[in-house]
Amino acid sequence: MDNINVLIIEDTPAESDALVKVLTANNYNIVGIAPTYNEALTLFYNNAIDVVVIDVFLDGKPDGVTFAETINIVPNGLKPFVFLTSSKDRQIFERAKLTKPFSFLLKPFNELEILYALEMAVEKFYGQTNVFIGEEQDTVISDDYLFIKKNKALKKVRIEDIVYIEVEDRYCNIITDVEKFVILISLTKIIQFLDPAKFSQTHRNYIVNLSKIEEIIVNDNLVVLKGNHKVVLSEKYRDFVKKFRVLR
Repeated sequence: MDNINVLIIEDTPAESDALVKVLTANNYNIVGIAPTYNEALTLFYNNAIDVVVIDVFLDGKPDGVTFAETINIVPNGLKPFVFLTSSKDRQIFERAKLTKPFSFLLKPFNELEILYALEMAVEKFYGQTNVFIGEEQDTVISDDYLFIKKNKALKKVRIEDIVYIEVEDRYCNIITDVEKFVILISLTKIIQFLDPAKFSQTHRNYIVNLSKIEEIIVNDNLVVLKGNHKVVLSEKYRDFVKKFRVLR
């Protein structure tokens, strides 16, 4: 389980320090601060990045826009990004707009504006059609992660870290090794986004991560999972045992 990784591309220390203060206070993880185009590329390609904050001008040149243009043309290299700038140059804005940023914010930035901008960038990039809104949390489902809204930030949860999912009315409890999340989504809906080779339903109220199973007690209708979690195994779903190779 990780916090969302943010790369900051900013050549003014006071601005980057302010961004770091706001983002770390809201549980984002800063993977690096790049004051130049070349350093930005190095950090981008050598770290796991979820979202990027880009100053349009670096050392007086629109190298932030050049960076966005570069990652836009790299196969499988694109990540969501937002521009942050003090420039009001319309020509530069038109060029920056062509890179399809998720937001274009003017300095000095407002704390809530930058937090909302990052949240929207992650939501739109990783799951434009898969955003589920609960009373307390928003959830975006991508191939490898759940991005779950907690307080002012999004929490990144590896799907492989999920031990099991339990349904309660209209809500799903997402149980990991170290934390529990509650999201507003049906079990029927969420199972559509899970790999059937890795997750299986054991009961109408439970989905389990097959790699987390430690014991199957058929006579007691129980599946024991990592962390000594126990879920029900009903007659209807016993066939999931066939997914395992059994030594005879």
